[in-house]
Parts: sequence; C-alpha cells; structure tokens
Amino acid sequence: MNEWITIAMPKGRIFEEAATLLRKANYPLPDDFSFGRKLIVEAPEAGMKFFLAKPMDVATYVEHGVADIGVAGKDVLMEEQRDVYEVLDLNISACYLAVAGLPGERREQVAPKVATKYPNVATQYFKEQGEQVEVITLNGSIELAPLIGLADRIVDIVSTGQTLKENGLVELETIEAVTSRLIVNPVSYRMKDQRIDEIVERLSQIVEGGES
Repeated sequence: MNEWITIAMPKGRIFEEAATLLRKANYPLPDDFSFGRKLIVEAPEAGMKFFLAKPMDVATYVEHGVADIGVAGKDVLMEEQRDVYEVLDLNISACYLAVAGLPGERREQVAPKVATKYPNVATQYFKEQGEQVEVITLNGSIELAPLIGLADRIVDIVSTGQTLKENGLVELETIEAVTSRLIVNPVSYRMKDQRIDEIVERLSQIVEGGES
C-alpha cells in the first residue's frame, strides 16, 4: 500500500461501528485496536492511519487537511458548517436532536432561555419556528440547566431518552434525525481520488446492502 489515507474519528461507539463497516468492506483492520493513551493508530495492511478526536473536532481536522477523511455525526456537521464534502451516510450511531424541558414548560414565554452545545443549530431552528429565544452555550450536563433555573429548555442529542427521563425532563420537539457521515477534505479528494472513491464505493455497498 503506497498511499496512506488518514482518517479522523471520535473514540468509542462511533469508532467501533465505523471500524466494523470497514472490516465488512474487506479492509484488513485489527480485530481489536490497542489504544492505551495513543491518539494516532495505524493499520498498515489497510494503508490507513486513524486520528482520535473529540466528536466536535473531527470536521475541523478534515477541513484543514490533516485528515483526508473523517466520520462525523450529522449534528456536528450542522453545527460546525465546515468546508468538507459529505459523501456518504454510514447509517450508524443513530440518534436525533430534540428540544426538551420540564413538564408543563410554558410555551407562551417571551424569549425563553435555551441551553445547548449546539448554539447555531438552536438559533436557526427557533428562527425557522418564528420564535425568539436566548441561547446559552454549554459544553456538558445540558440537562442540568432547566433543573437549576439557568434555562427553560434545552436542545441536545437524544438516543434512548433515558437521560431526560432520569432528570425529570420531557421531549418537546424533534429537530433532526442524526447518523454518522463520511466526510472528505476537498483537496484530498483531488489528490487521492482513486483511493477515496474506492473507500466510498466499498462502504456504500455495505451500507446499502443492509450490513451496517
């Protein structure tokens, strides 16, 4: 393999699901990656080098070309709006963006406060709804905001809804379904088009064949 492909991914569930797809597409990845504290892991037989990044940072690595391709959630792409090509819905790590709050939250409030780690998504969504809100950006424990009076509602990722339930919150509106997408750096797509097209094609066959 004379042309390495660098891939940015979040560590954890998304990485494991994406690696499984690549194995099903006949790329010889190790059965069990040994990360330890490593942030860069190589798979020489596949000609692939993986960078482990925070989910919100994946698109940034790809945009700046330090990674040729990446796997990022649709929520990240909506929020970050980076200059990357979104080439394939991998149909993994399914969840959705939703508005939530305490039961009986008063919808007639004037300019309610909304806490979220997705300020751009939240601002655009409520603008489309014709509702004026004050968006408060948080980086963690979003569910805490309504409980302590910081915000009236939250916008966050929902998977099973269990976290909302455990904190006494209820889902109010669904914004957007979210899955992980394969993204590509525009320059890499020109320079390494054959290898990247091959990866996209082989993964497409797996995804469309229902093997994900």
